[in-house]
Amino acid sequence: MRIVVDRDRCTGLGMCEAEAPDLFEVQDDGTLKVLNDRPGPAAREAAESAVMACPTEALSLVED
Repeated sequence: MRIVVDRDRCTGLGMCEAEAPDLFEVQDDGTLKVLNDRPGPAAREAAESAVMACPTEALSLVED
């Protein structure tokens, strides 16, 4: 699984960081930093929650 961010849609609201702080961090300038773009199975639920919480639908999960 890989986390993909559509940078054109992301507004840095931080909903993903609230759902999965080990995977996402909103920087001081409002840009999103993905801390781990290939999380393991243990982080799947958190990653899915972050994707669902994104109000701009900027996040997606891709199966590799």
